[in-house]
Amino acid sequence: VQLQASGGGLVQAGGSLRLPCTASGFTLNSYTIGWFRQAPGKEREGVSCISSSTRNTYYTTYADSVKGRFTISRDNSKGTVYLQMNSLKPEDTALYLCATAVTSSSYGCYPRPSSYQNWGQGTQVTVSS
Repeated sequence: VQLQASGGGLVQAGGSLRLPCTASGFTLNSYTIGWFRQAPGKEREGVSCISSSTRNTYYTTYADSVKGRFTISRDNSKGTVYLQMNSLKPEDTALYLCATAVTSSSYGCYPRPSSYQNWGQGTQVTVSS
């Protein structure tokens, strides 16, 4: 059971990328999903998360560093969670990973790495200045 993050690449500062997160072996639909990033020499940090749903209502949380620039969403018909990243900055350069919460909730989430599992290999995002 593992998640796959994709969609990374090289982009200029101010540009945009959309990262899909999918799963093999199960569907993401009933899970709280988190996005994280890890730059070389730095600890893994939480970027955003989206709760599981109750009647198509989701709760999202963002790190202060990405608020207003990144948007997390989910398409349950495709079993996919997206991270839309706009106004990218060089400091956003990192390996981006998605994971499922150990305990999923329909009422909120917090992207603390120790509370997540089923990590995939991630996708590299590089933002040039």
